Amino acid sequence: MFGELTYVADPAAVRDIFSGDPTRFHAGEGNAEPLEPVLGKNSLLTLDGDAHMAQRKLLLPPFHGERIGRYAETMRSAAERELATWPMGRPFPLRPAMQRVTLEVILRTVFGVTDSERLGRFSDAVTRLGEGSNLVLWMPALRRDLGPLSPWRRFLRARAAVDELIYDEIARRRAEPDFESRDDVLSLLLQARHDDGRPMSEVELRDELMTVVGAGHETTATALCWVFELLGRNPRVEGRLRDEVASSDGGDEYLDAVMKETLRLRPVVVDVVRKLMRDAEIGGHELPAGTWLVPAIAVVHQRPDVYPDPYEFRPKRFLEGQPEPYTWIPFGGGIRRCIGASFAQMEIKVMLRAFLTGARLRPASRRPEVPRARHVTIVPSRGARVVLEERLGTARVTSSPAAVTTS
Repeated sequence: MFGELTYVADPAAVRDIFSGDPTRFHAGEGNAEPLEPVLGKNSLLTLDGDAHMAQRKLLLPPFHGERIGRYAETMRSAAERELATWPMGRPFPLRPAMQRVTLEVILRTVFGVTDSERLGRFSDAVTRLGEGSNLVLWMPALRRDLGPLSPWRRFLRARAAVDELIYDEIARRRAEPDFESRDDVLSLLLQARHDDGRPMSEVELRDELMTVVGAGHETTATALCWVFELLGRNPRVEGRLRDEVASSDGGDEYLDAVMKETLRLRPVVVDVVRKLMRDAEIGGHELPAGTWLVPAIAVVHQRPDVYPDPYEFRPKRFLEGQPEPYTWIPFGGGIRRCIGASFAQMEIKVMLRAFLTGARLRPASRRPEVPRARHVTIVPSRGARVVLEERLGTARVTSSPAAVTTS
């Protein structure tokens, strides 16, 4: 797909790439081939240059740190409802559970969907799209319509179903007389304007909303799976974390360290791609235009000169001082840094606190789960299988997701 790749794992060279002139280092070209069939041509991930900066400018305000703080209660409630459905005493994979709950959060906070029937329709459609996209994204040769059962035809049907729901939600929101008073991301984007005063088009809105769905819930769900996989293998870390979560002062210093160490040791996305548009010197090497550069996130995170004992899960390293710039880069960097990074980190911590408060889990197997590629993410090989040993609260589940109560 890319031809010859040049991997970069020196933090100084990674800094030069991430902070370099965006007209020299193109990220959108590298993302477009695998991601454009799902995300579209107007996605923040598939654009470069002025078009990318224009879209980023529109998307930044809804994901500002102060604004996303109001979503914490939605995240906590969704986690508690999900936890109430988990089976007691028998193994089950966390990954589908985490995908369900993070998708619910996206649908409620980004789309503003609260009706249980529409939540269910969105969830089913997005799940089918995710299941049908893996092959066609990474094997362009399959993007041929060979009949109703061909991977491409199934993918097109799944994409069309999600598109129909997204466009319908956009139309519904535009028709609401008071949508300006709502705080979901869709309502905020409907009020956004380009520099020339134009509102975002339906296609632009669709592509950015699809980007948030595709990149927002899958990555956070995977990070949460890795947290519990690693905690289950490190009882001292889990014990200290539970003590902090249960403490009356409500601090989250160690919680933050656990999250950061998880994303260091098990970054959900292990590398990113930039296409060099003009000759450049990178890490002391002269590289010609057309070179594909790959800042290797996972390799940077495991450099022993930066992180002693790099394969050890040791959150306290983040209590001893913040990492040097461009040595902790799970969300990328520069103007291409994940726009939802603050949202994702808050969601991980809010949900982790809720799950630890409400349950005790243990790994279903003594054999640690290894990283495995799934779409553009690296997931636990067996889906982070766990056993729910104890509920630390009581939950009552009814037919409506909104009617679950936890005490």
